[in-house]
Amino acid sequence: MSPQLIAGAVALVVVAWLAACAEAGIARVSSFRADEAVRSGRRGSAKLAQVAADPTRYLNVALLVRVACEMAAAALVTYACLQEFAETWHALAVAIGVMVLVSYVAVGVSPRTIGRQHPLNTATAASYVLLPLARIMGPIPPLLILIGNALTPGKGFRRGPFASEAELRAMVDLAEKESLIEDEERRMVHSVFELGDTLVREVMVPRTDLVAIERFKTIRQALTLALRSGFSRIPVTGESEDDIVGMVYLKDLARRTHINRDSESELVSTAMRPATFVPDTKNAGDLLREMQQERNHVAVVIDEYGGTAGIVTIEDILEEIVGEITDEYDRELPPVEELADGCYRVTARLDIGDLGELFGFDEFDDEDVETVGGLLAKQLGRVPIAGASATVPLPDARELRLTAESAAGRRNRIMTVLVEPVTEGSGAHAEPDAEKAEENG
Repeated sequence: MSPQLIAGAVALVVVAWLAACAEAGIARVSSFRADEAVRSGRRGSAKLAQVAADPTRYLNVALLVRVACEMAAAALVTYACLQEFAETWHALAVAIGVMVLVSYVAVGVSPRTIGRQHPLNTATAASYVLLPLARIMGPIPPLLILIGNALTPGKGFRRGPFASEAELRAMVDLAEKESLIEDEERRMVHSVFELGDTLVREVMVPRTDLVAIERFKTIRQALTLALRSGFSRIPVTGESEDDIVGMVYLKDLARRTHINRDSESELVSTAMRPATFVPDTKNAGDLLREMQQERNHVAVVIDEYGGTAGIVTIEDILEEIVGEITDEYDRELPPVEELADGCYRVTARLDIGDLGELFGFDEFDDEDVETVGGLLAKQLGRVPIAGASATVPLPDARELRLTAESAAGRRNRIMTVLVEPVTEGSGAHAEPDAEKAEENG
């Protein structure tokens, strides 16, 4: 076996090793990290900044060098084996085995590991070679990529490989593991991606939770309702709750009553603004951009039948990205509060699956309702009021007693529900005979 051929193959593998190391290092160095290196006065940072400014070009140069060296080394090893072995298939088998092992270990695993562990050092060292090499090669790498993309199904040509959303998510997760970003920042970035797949109906305030006022009420009544409920924007209804004819703003009400006290007796319809209507299937990200452009903070959500499904605000959409937003006047109720004797106080909007987990059932579910408040309403056959109670069977033949504890808002919406297991001999719980009261002013 010719020593010159083996020496040439080894030299080519070393160059391919360096090119693979440069690929891994450049891929991990962003323009921001390169600018930080320039500000810190790091040696070679100016060249590194040039590479980081156009990473696709230099990654393709390194890729071309690596592939060319691997192919040339394989050809030399194959030629050397053909001289050494009498049988051609013996020579080919040995050459393939050697090059697969060398390419996997020396070009595939080892350099990429080093490049990822020391990205700044490897990328800086590679910039000394790649910058002049890119000038020498000129249009050759982009031309080869153009030819490759022409053979690839799809529209148009690309300058190089593009990262998918899944790869970007993985990069964010990796950055969090390496303590480059905080966990909350990682969640926020993921939430931005998820917002593009979120529909308005998933973030809206449902109609059952709305505080609204009829158009024939007075400005004084609307101002009182706004101050009592804490909402600064209130829907104005016409003939029914599905007929929202506008929105009234607390600032408008306060301004009119401050200028003219006699305006308190005027109808609220004279102070309302036109409402913006959107379908419940609209993309939440698109709606956020539209609301920013139109300087509108609230929209009425319409379902497929033309009825009012709820309202959505900019705050509701932003909470999908940054998490729950609360202010000095928001009172946050714990979703579950454990009491004595195996009882729990839960919020009416708690998922019934979470309720089942409290009593050891992973598959506790109901096809008709999703929340504890909805489960209580289903068992009662009507909207629950404070003090209303009903029993719910569990999968193991036990029963739970659900009791509505407190109501809030203009529609007396139940806020919390007391959940307690029914013991033998306790008997049926008598529900108080009361009717739902609705405040008129």
